[in-house]
Amino acid sequence: MDAAGASCSVALWVGDRVVASRFTAMARGQSERLVPMIAEVMAEWSGGFADLDALAVTTGPGGFTGVRIGLATARGLALARGLPLVGITSFEVAAAAASAAERAGRQLLAIIDSKRNELFLQRFDSDLAPLGPPGEIALAQLAAVLPPGPLVVTGDAADRALAALEAAGRQDAIAAAGAGPAEAVLLAARAALRDPATAGAAAVQPVYLRPPDVTLPKAVGAVAPAGRKGGPRT
Repeated sequence: MDAAGASCSVALWVGDRVVASRFTAMARGQSERLVPMIAEVMAEWSGGFADLDALAVTTGPGGFTGVRIGLATARGLALARGLPLVGITSFEVAAAAASAAERAGRQLLAIIDSKRNELFLQRFDSDLAPLGPPGEIALAQLAAVLPPGPLVVTGDAADRALAALEAAGRQDAIAAAGAGPAEAVLLAARAALRDPATAGAAAVQPVYLRPPDVTLPKAVGAVAPAGRKGGPRT
């Protein structure tokens, strides 16, 4: 399940394929859609929650509220049903969305929209192994920090990144066609589930590259009695 970005999606993987999925583009409101989506997907399958082997959820970075909604829902289901839970970062989701053919002979650049002037990014090799930790960079500096060589770019800010690379003279980058977010979560989770240490509700934590934006309230002054004009206002 994925609620970390500007969408809400759920997919069910059985055997070697996705048998049911739901996707809705939405900047907010995931709390109202995620649980009904899960119910709809499960209703299309002949099995039930007792037949599931594991759950997987996107852990961020992304929208603060969406990340928390996804994690809370996934943890609740995992604990209630006694299922392993795997957390997958937004970078791993973006990377897994690129096909093997798209990745062949190329480094992979996973780009996530930070909702500011900067981008979140992480590089992977063609086998989806990370080439370093995730980071944050201004769009104008992207071309200067990337090594030479062919790239496949994926993620919700891929279009912006490709435009910046082309403007800087890079002609060796392509966009990944990509899978849906929840399907990509499943692709990434299959590898993570091989490590039992990663498959626990307590081990799955949100990923933030910066603190969430918080606006502190202004100090409240004295309030003039009703009927009187003047006095401090807030």
